[in-house]
Amino acid sequence: MMAVQVQEKAVRACVPAGEATSGRPRAELAGGRSRNQPLAGRIVSVLSPLLLLVLWEILARAGVVDIRVFSTPSRIVGTFWPAVVTGELLYHTWVSVQRIILGFLAGAVPGVVLGLSMGLFPLVRAALEPMVAVTFPIPKLAIMPLILLVFGLGETSKVFTIAVGVFYLVLINTMAGVLNIDKIYLDVARNFGARPRDFYLTVALPGALPMIFAGFKLGMGTALLLIVAAELSAARAGVGYWIWRAYDMFDIERMFSALIMMSILGYLFSYGLDVLERRVIPWKTMPR
Repeated sequence: MMAVQVQEKAVRACVPAGEATSGRPRAELAGGRSRNQPLAGRIVSVLSPLLLLVLWEILARAGVVDIRVFSTPSRIVGTFWPAVVTGELLYHTWVSVQRIILGFLAGAVPGVVLGLSMGLFPLVRAALEPMVAVTFPIPKLAIMPLILLVFGLGETSKVFTIAVGVFYLVLINTMAGVLNIDKIYLDVARNFGARPRDFYLTVALPGALPMIFAGFKLGMGTALLLIVAAELSAARAGVGYWIWRAYDMFDIERMFSALIMMSILGYLFSYGLDVLERRVIPWKTMPR
């Protein structure tokens, strides 16, 4: 009895007086503070780029920033919005989006299949891993002349350039995801007589999905980089073509307009992959 009383006194001493009188546990108060943190984070994430733009505008008007090279946010917006309203920039953006999606799919699908195979079967990994290690460090832009020679100046060369960059990132992440699966799951599937198809669809693919989506996100970022490089040469439409034409005419505002559109595309693609990831693997994604 004395021990129980001592424990109760110790608990009362650890609880602040305000919480004891209000009857609210500390976990509830901590939860209230945590709910306010995301709101503050969103406010800061919106204000920080706005403050940067305001500072840019002030420095440009004060003559600290050379407007011949960096222009001003007001001039850039004055060029960007009419280009969107007339549909000219949207047309070039749609052309680039088609190439990005086709190239991403052309690189991601074989990357997932080969990554699963290399993670599941040691012989396949032993045969392909040296070739991946040798060819992956080669800059993808360095082989663009060869791609143009093989596929010509049409759409195929641009799609293939994106596919090559996406393929390696998805392949490596998928293989790493399979290798990180606990071997007990593979042993259980093997003991229950699972077929090779079952290893792919019920063990390797679900277990490697978090790493596969990490590869998707890296591959999408690479696709956005490569599409601009692919459209800088031998293209008559696209955001990269827009940037090159703006540079050729030294139209800084038009060039920044294309860069803004690329940043918007990057955000939309990243957000779309995040939404897809939360739907496909909700048990692995943390709530925001």
